[in-house]
Amino acid sequence: MSEAVQDILQRIEQLPEDDRLLLEERLLQLAEAEWKREAEEARRLARQKGIDQETIDRAVEKVRYRP
Repeated sequence: MSEAVQDILQRIEQLPEDDRLLLEERLLQLAEAEWKREAEEARRLARQKGIDQETIDRAVEKVRYRP
């Protein structure tokens, strides 16, 4: 782990509880926003390749119930 990361973690540990909770909430918001962007990109790529929910369902069923 880099020295910069260790420094940040030490600073976080020294924050008052209210500030740590605010930081955690903000980090969760950032992670959620990133997940939404990535999910939308994956959906766009799937549409370009002609993959829809029905195609996915059939593929899952085929793998699950393979003879």
